[in-house]
Amino acid sequence: MKKILIPTDFSEQAENALKVAAQLAKKQKAEIYLLHTLELPLQKIDPLSTNQNLPEAMYFMQLAHKHFEGLLEKNYLEGLNVHEIVEFYEPFRGVYQVCKKHDIDLIVMGSSGTNSFKEMLIGSNTEKVVRTSEIPVLVVKKEHPVFKVNNFVFASNFKDHYKAPYIKATEFAKLFNAKMHLLIVNTAGHFITTHDAQERMLEFAKCADFDNFTTNIYNDITVEKGIMNFSQSISADLIGMCTHGRQGLSSFFNGSISEDLLNNAKRPVITFKVQ
Repeated sequence: MKKILIPTDFSEQAENALKVAAQLAKKQKAEIYLLHTLELPLQKIDPLSTNQNLPEAMYFMQLAHKHFEGLLEKNYLEGLNVHEIVEFYEPFRGVYQVCKKHDIDLIVMGSSGTNSFKEMLIGSNTEKVVRTSEIPVLVVKKEHPVFKVNNFVFASNFKDHYKAPYIKATEFAKLFNAKMHLLIVNTAGHFITTHDAQERMLEFAKCADFDNFTTNIYNDITVEKGIMNFSQSISADLIGMCTHGRQGLSSFFNGSISEDLLNNAKRPVITFKVQ
């Protein structure tokens, strides 16, 4: 991990993401790319344009750079290589362009409490970032003075097309020497025996060079509640999920992760796209 992108609107939630990203960057000797997007028509920033709105665009650019100056003075960024970027795109398009241009390895985004997590992951712009991103996206909901991942829950039905995301998840786990907790949630409508579930998880895990994991079967009313309740029971530090491109956020089970999990998960969530 050499390059980390943090989209920012200079809010408290965005700074929470930046603080986590700074810890990751120091751990990995990575560079930080801070992105602020301005949703203004491109002609407003064309120096050859006679558009009377040009001063408005320049004002917002100057304001963004002033905010950047304040951020760069923060102690937690000391010693890090931080790049500031202002783009005139819709937020999710700006993220896509910067990731492509700079070969970004990880996106870190912030979210406030339970209610706004729906807006963060299912809302118009951020949902598009999470849904379309080719690289992992880490979403944090609060400040983490010390960001650690000791216990990492990876819930799945453990079919073959989830092997590539799992390998990426194990690579992230290795950064923290974290234990992965492979999880199958049994519900009344989707039941698998303990014997079959354990065999499936053990066979699946062979795809990665990673042996610091446990296998777990958890019974609950819904998959989402099972993931949350199991994560609570082991004091998990992180929950892993997959995205399926245009299909949006998807569980490792049949169908989509419901808003219930996204709205109520109190822990950081990291997403990996299924190729």
